[in-house]
Amino acid sequence: MIKLKVTTVGNSTGVVLPREILSRLKVQKGDVLYLTETPDGYQITPYDEEFGRQMEEAERIMRENREVLRELAK
Repeated sequence: MIKLKVTTVGNSTGVVLPREILSRLKVQKGDVLYLTETPDGYQITPYDEEFGRQMEEAERIMRENREVLRELAK
């Protein structure tokens, strides 16, 4: 368990993530993180579920229409 302290950041309130956590998440200053409520608490992740679903749908459409897309690419 990692203990985080709520602190003042400019005119706001925030939490500073240790460098080791940023490295594990593979994020850096300016990246976006998503906070999701789960049955066990909260989860912080760089993964956007909605974008993931959209990409899965796009991949499905590309597989189903592979030949059409090849012709259009010519």
